[in-house]
Amino acid sequence: MKTTTKRAAAAVLGAALAATAAASAAVAAPTAATAQRANSDKHVLLLSVDGLHQSDLDWYVKTHPTSALAALVGHGTSYTNAQTPIPSDSFPGMVAQVTGGNPGTTGVYYDDTYNRALLPAGTTNCAGATPGAEVAYTEAADLNQNALDAGQGLAGLPNSILQMTGNAKSLLNPAALPVDPTTCKPVYPNQYLKVNTVFEVAKQAGLNTAWSDKHVAYDILSGPSGTGIDDLFAPEINSDSSIAGYTGDWTTDNAATQQYDTYKVQAVLNEIAGKDHSGAQKAGEPGIFGMNFQTVSTAQKLPSSDGLAGGYLADGVTPGPLLTRALDYINTEVGQMTAAIAKTPDAKKTTVILSAKHGQSPTDSASLKRVDDGPIIDGLNAAWRAAGHSSDLVAFSTDDDVMQLWLTQHTQAAADFAKQYLLSHSAAGNNVSGSPLTVQGSGLTTVYAGSQVADFFHTSAADSRIPDIFGIVQHGVVYTGGTKKIAEHGGADPEDRHVPIVVSQGTDSLASTVTSTVETTQIAPTILRELGLNVNALQAVRIEGTKVLPQH
Repeated sequence: MKTTTKRAAAAVLGAALAATAAASAAVAAPTAATAQRANSDKHVLLLSVDGLHQSDLDWYVKTHPTSALAALVGHGTSYTNAQTPIPSDSFPGMVAQVTGGNPGTTGVYYDDTYNRALLPAGTTNCAGATPGAEVAYTEAADLNQNALDAGQGLAGLPNSILQMTGNAKSLLNPAALPVDPTTCKPVYPNQYLKVNTVFEVAKQAGLNTAWSDKHVAYDILSGPSGTGIDDLFAPEINSDSSIAGYTGDWTTDNAATQQYDTYKVQAVLNEIAGKDHSGAQKAGEPGIFGMNFQTVSTAQKLPSSDGLAGGYLADGVTPGPLLTRALDYINTEVGQMTAAIAKTPDAKKTTVILSAKHGQSPTDSASLKRVDDGPIIDGLNAAWRAAGHSSDLVAFSTDDDVMQLWLTQHTQAAADFAKQYLLSHSAAGNNVSGSPLTVQGSGLTTVYAGSQVADFFHTSAADSRIPDIFGIVQHGVVYTGGTKKIAEHGGADPEDRHVPIVVSQGTDSLASTVTSTVETTQIAPTILRELGLNVNALQAVRIEGTKVLPQH
C-alpha cells in the first residue's frame, strides 16, 4: 500500500541535493565492445512469468512431463537456486535482468518511490522550489491510466489493441513525471536509469529489439539513451477492463489477466514471424525480444476468481485450482512461441530464457497476516509530533511485503526515532479468513535506518533515492487494507526471491541443472553471451562484476 503526505518535505540535506541534482547518470562513451557488430541470425527470447517460483516450475514439469514447459527445461540448463534482487518488486526485478545491476547501481528501488533531490510533478517554476518528489513510474504516468492503450485514443478497444504504438514514451504524461531542478524539465523513466541495458548494446551492434510489458513506464528499459527498444508494446494492465466485459482492472479477475497477457503473446508471435508487434509491418525477428506474464501473479494474489480458489493448497506447495489453470495457460502460450520459433530458419540459433521478476509470499495461506500500514504511519507521525515537532515525519511510503519510508527530515536521528517506534509497537491485522490478529514490531523483523539503508544497498548515504527506513517483514505479513490479497511481493522473503532461470538453446538436446546460487542480474550478461557480444559493454556488469550464468 502506497501513501504520501500532502505536506512538502521541508528539510532536505544540501549534500544529497548537490550529489544528485541531475536525474540520471551520464552513460559512458561507446567503447569498441559496444560498437561491435552482431550476427543477425542469433536471437534471444526473454520471458518473465511474474510470481513463478522454482517450486512451481518443478511441480508443473513433474506432473506434466510432456508439456511445453517440460520440453523447455528438458532442452536447457535450469538454475534451480536463483534469486531476485531486493526489493523484489517488478521494476527493479526487470531492470536487473536487462542491466546486470542491483538497485544501488541502477538507481531503481521500486516502481513508486521518492527522491529528495527532484521536484514534484507539475512544477514549472523551479527557482526556489522545495525539493522532494514522488517518482511514480506506474500507471499514474500514463496519458490515461484508465485506458488499455494508455491514452492513445484507439477506436474499437480491446480488439484493436495491437494497433497501439510501439513508441511507449509518447504515451507518458509529462505533467505526471518528477522534475529535474537543474533543467526544470520532466524526468522520463529512461533518464532515471543510471546504467545502460542489453537493448542498447544490441542496438549499437546493429540488432533490432522489442519488448512487451504492463505499463508504458517500462520505457525505462530503453536505457539512458532512450533508443534501446525499437518496438515497446505496453498495454496498461491497471486500466478499466469493462471494455472486455469484466469489472475493475485487468488484475482483479484472472480470466481478464489471461486475456490481457494474450495480447502480448500475439505481439511476440508477430515478432517471431519477422513483423512488428502489430503484425502489420515487416521488421525482421529481433535480436532481443520478449514479454512478461501477469497471469500467475494474479492467480497467487486473488483469494478466488472465476469460481476457483486462488493461491496454494494447504501444504503451501501444491498450486490450487486457479493457479493450476494459470500454469496451464502459461504452458500453452510458451508452447505457441517455441513452436513458432521451431519453424523459423534461425531456430537453432535462438535462445529462450525463462525467469520471473519476482515470486510471491506467503504460499502457505495459514501464515498470512494482512496489516493496514495506514495506522502504523499515523502512529509514527503522532509520536513524532508528541516529541515536539511541528510537522509529520513520513513524507512518503511504499509498503507491500516490505516497508519503505522516506522522511521529511533526512537525518540519522529521525531515522533512529522511526526505527525505535516501529519495532516497539504492535499493529492490527487479519488472517486469511478475515479474523483479527495482532503483530508485534509493526509486522517487522529487521529495520534498517539511515546510513544502515545505504550500507544495505551498497550505495552512498548521499543517494537521494534511497529510503530512510527499509523494513524486512515477518513471514506472511502483507501491508494492505481489507481482505483482497492473499499474497504479495516486494520484500526479502525467500518466497519472493526464489525464482527459476531456464536457458534453453536450440542446439541443446539434454537437460542440465546448476544448483549453485545465482542471481537474476546474471541474465543480462548471459543474453549478450548468447548473441556473441561483449558482456563488459554493460556498465552494471563492470561496476558489480556480474558474471554470466555458468554453463553446464
